[in-house]
Amino acid sequence: MPQNDLGVMRLRHTAAVAIGALALLVAQSGTASAAVGDFSYDFAGLDGMPRTVILHDPPSPGCVTLPEVADTRSAEPAFAPHNDTDEWVMVFSEPDCTGDSWTLRPHGNPTTDRLKLRSVYLTGRH
Repeated sequence: MPQNDLGVMRLRHTAAVAIGALALLVAQSGTASAAVGDFSYDFAGLDGMPRTVILHDPPSPGCVTLPEVADTRSAEPAFAPHNDTDEWVMVFSEPDCTGDSWTLRPHGNPTTDRLKLRSVYLTGRH
């Protein structure tokens, strides 16, 4: 095979690989989304006073470990979650969406302080 033909074949192969990678990247970027609305919870600050965190349009679907209460040895769980997003969510008693779980409906009422959580899973279901 002449040298020029080999170079053209390599160029075509490289171009095909690049186009395939670009198509894959574009297809995957469309799969990431977010819940619309706010998910909030309370936790005890270092001074013992309650603090509120609001996750605005959180990424979905997926698990979010709440950073303020992730360390089970040094922090009490968060409490009183409120799902005001357009998706069903599951709250978990342990980090990484493990432990006991409860399901909260979209745009539901605030829960009581007795509901404890350390992570939340946004289901991607409306």
